[in-house]
Amino acid sequence: MSDKDSKTIGHSMEETKEYHVRYLRAINSPVRREILRALKDGEATVEALGERTGMEDKALTWHLSILEHGFCVEKQDRDGEVVYDLTQEGRVVDFMDE
Repeated sequence: MSDKDSKTIGHSMEETKEYHVRYLRAINSPVRREILRALKDGEATVEALGERTGMEDKALTWHLSILEHGFCVEKQDRDGEVVYDLTQEGRVVDFMDE
């Protein structure tokens, strides 16, 4: 992965540090790592993630916003439906202990 491909590399050292803080905060939670694992099979809506994880929509939405802010997931509008998908940074869950 080159620096240009990574969303956690900024234009300055301070910006890069801030990006890393956001990223580490996102992946530091066991709940958020569970959400990342639920997205390994492909993009999903909040409702589908709720079925996969057993979490309520409100809690999922809150955790997804932190994951998005931390560069782990991307939110997209598909024909009026919001779906979430893993980013390259979010795939780190493959290398973390459960």
